[in-house]
Amino acid sequence: MEATALLFMVALSASQGQALQLEVPHLEGLDSVTIEWSERDVPFVRDDDRWFTVIGVDLDTSAGEYPVEVTMTYADGRVVTQPESVEVLGKSFPTTELTVAPGFVQLSPENQERAARESRETGAVYATLTPTAYWTEPFIVPIPGAQGGRNFGHRRIFNGEPRAPHSGADLSASTGTEILASNAGRVVLAKDFFFNGNAVFIDHGLGLYTTYLHLSQILVDVGDFVERGQVVGLAGATGRVTGPHLHWGARILDARVDPFSLLP
Repeated sequence: MEATALLFMVALSASQGQALQLEVPHLEGLDSVTIEWSERDVPFVRDDDRWFTVIGVDLDTSAGEYPVEVTMTYADGRVVTQPESVEVLGKSFPTTELTVAPGFVQLSPENQERAARESRETGAVYATLTPTAYWTEPFIVPIPGAQGGRNFGHRRIFNGEPRAPHSGADLSASTGTEILASNAGRVVLAKDFFFNGNAVFIDHGLGLYTTYLHLSQILVDVGDFVERGQVVGLAGATGRVTGPHLHWGARILDARVDPFSLLP
């Protein structure tokens, strides 16, 4: 199987908090391809003469070289495993200090329980890997014309107390601005959360999810299949916020990645 010696034609590298698309050429008889990443077997999907998948480097992943294995299974039963490596590059994230309503920092027992329950709910969603890709076109920014986002990866200090790093990009938006689906996928959560406010979570397949938080209105339901560019809600200031905006997030399984890294 000498053909597999050039499985990836370039070195695999990504910065902390970045999505990485992987491709391998289709070979005669090739039936399936998987890569072991973050203790999961992530499937590739075939697209004509190539197979592709996407993996994510969490923003807290330490810089360094990470060995991976790519497994190629053929229709005649042959299984070929090839070692590769992914280089994670370090990135500096600044600190952001914010002032919010005290009830979003010093939580009551009821709100602590609610926040914990919602965290388990979203964690179960992110742990689910749909073994297909719903998208066929490039990802887009959910607010047309937005050129960049703020605060991804920033270490957050709310009312003087350190919290987890910011896992999404904040896009400026006035209340009522239409929010578009970044790509095709299925709505898996659409509800009001304590911290996130009104939120929509979309499963794009292959473990890739995008999130749209702090909406004033939700315009889709769980189970809906949405197309790229479809309006899923209106921007607002619900949940733990300092003003109207869109928190646009992306997860690839357990990895928090900058949603702008999904763009071409």
